Amino acid sequence: MSEPLFEARAIRKIFGNGNKQIEVLKGIDLTLRPGEMTGIVGASGSGKTTLLQTLGTLAAPSSGQLLFNGERLDTKGERELAGFRNRSLGFIFQFHHLLPEFSALENVMMPALIGGARRSQATAPARRLLAAVELDHRQEHRVNELSGGEQQRTALARALIMEPDLLLADEPTGNLDSRAGELVFNLLHDLCRRRGLAVLMVTHNLQLAARMDRRLTLVDGILETNS
Repeated sequence: MSEPLFEARAIRKIFGNGNKQIEVLKGIDLTLRPGEMTGIVGASGSGKTTLLQTLGTLAAPSSGQLLFNGERLDTKGERELAGFRNRSLGFIFQFHHLLPEFSALENVMMPALIGGARRSQATAPARRLLAAVELDHRQEHRVNELSGGEQQRTALARALIMEPDLLLADEPTGNLDSRAGELVFNLLHDLCRRRGLAVLMVTHNLQLAARMDRRLTLVDGILETNS
C-alpha cells in the first residue's frame, strides 16, 4: 500500500458562537492515497460541501490536523496555502466559477498563468485538456456561449492544468448527460491509474460512487465507511 498523500485527523468545523454553535463536521478522519478514487455520498445539508472546502484549505477547521505528504497544512498562513492550492490541488465546484470575459481556452490556462507560466507554455497543455473533454471545437468560445455541460467540462480541464496531486470534486457530473458523465469519469479514472492522481468526489450518484475504490457516507457530520 502506498504512503498517504493527504490526511485529515479529528477535523471539526463549528459555525457560530456562544449558545448558537452548530457543529457541521464532528471529528473527521480520512486518508487519501495516490491513484485512489474516493466517493462521498450523503443527504443534502449533511456537510459534504463544507467538508470539501475544509479539506481543500478554503475554510479553516475549528480543530484537528490536515497533512499533505506528512506536512501540516492547518498551521500555514493564507499566502502559503494559496500557493499550495495552485500547485497541488485541483477543484471542481457545483458551480463552474469560470471567468465570463475569457474564452474556454483562457479559463483553462489561468491557473498556469497565475503560477508563473508564460502564455506560450500554457497554451498546448490547455488545448490537450480541452480535447480530452471533447471541447477542442469550443476553445475560443466565451463562457456564455457554452452550455452548462460544456462549462462544467471546461472547469474540469482547468482543475487539471497544473497536474495536481489531489482533485477535490463537488458533483462534477451533476450538470452532464450520461455520455459526458461517463467521459469525465473515465478521464479521472485514467489519470488515477496512469499518473497517480488522487480523487475525492462528492456525488449524489450512487452508481458512480459504487465504481470508485472507496465509498464513504457523511451522516450528521461523521464519515461512515461503505467499502
